[in-house]
Amino acid sequence: MPDPAGQPPPVRASGAAPPRASRSAADRLLAVLGAFDHRNAALSLTEIARRAGLSLATAHRLTGALAAWGALERDAKGSYHIGLRLCELAALAPRGWALREVALPYLEDLYEATHENVQLAVRDGLDVVYIERISGRSAVGVRSRVGARWPVHATGVGLVLLAHSPAAVQEQACARPLTGFTPHTLTDPARLRRTLAEVRRAGCAVSDRQITEDALSVAAPVRGPRGDVVASVSLVVHAAGAQPPTLIPAVRLAGRGISRALGWQPGPASA
Repeated sequence: MPDPAGQPPPVRASGAAPPRASRSAADRLLAVLGAFDHRNAALSLTEIARRAGLSLATAHRLTGALAAWGALERDAKGSYHIGLRLCELAALAPRGWALREVALPYLEDLYEATHENVQLAVRDGLDVVYIERISGRSAVGVRSRVGARWPVHATGVGLVLLAHSPAAVQEQACARPLTGFTPHTLTDPARLRRTLAEVRRAGCAVSDRQITEDALSVAAPVRGPRGDVVASVSLVVHAAGAQPPTLIPAVRLAGRGISRALGWQPGPASA
């Protein structure tokens, strides 16, 4: 999570674009939008065409249509950016802004109690996507940002979400190559399986220096009305001198607070 550069890693290979003849109009529109990411937030028309695998004429026609609708915006230099219309639609996603709105008071309480990095994330396939982050001036630098993706095996929130995912998803995560970011990253499938079992038993996850050498995160689950884990909240602190047992109760409390706000009612065992 921490990184002075603030850039997420290329956690998902883009793959080659399908042959142009086989691509539908919807495929081409989505390819234009998919050309943008956190490291390419502003693109020229030529760059969009190249990254989307389109001819310049097709890219020009599609970017014009998307800009007219509000999905793209063009600045004074001629570069394109994601438009506000997509932000409006994203606000309707139940696992995005809607969840963030419910969780924010509890995230703010956790931040005020610790003045460390506070994060909220959901799982999307074998990645985690961060939907909120609060950070203080003295907190350790983090690579995560709102909208950023990281592989589930390498983060505290990811371990929580993966541990409570269907068995098929866990096996899929363990079967693929596990990217290592530091010598501490979980890259051994057997060790990852043991860690997931421990996360389920303990009700929390500790990710120690998995992304960079100077950060440790403690994460806890957020449950929906039916008790299923829908998100994870975490606290990211300096690894040096960190004492996870003193952080876990606060993170768990935040997770339980968000869960109750979402309609979860713990039974006697969980209470």
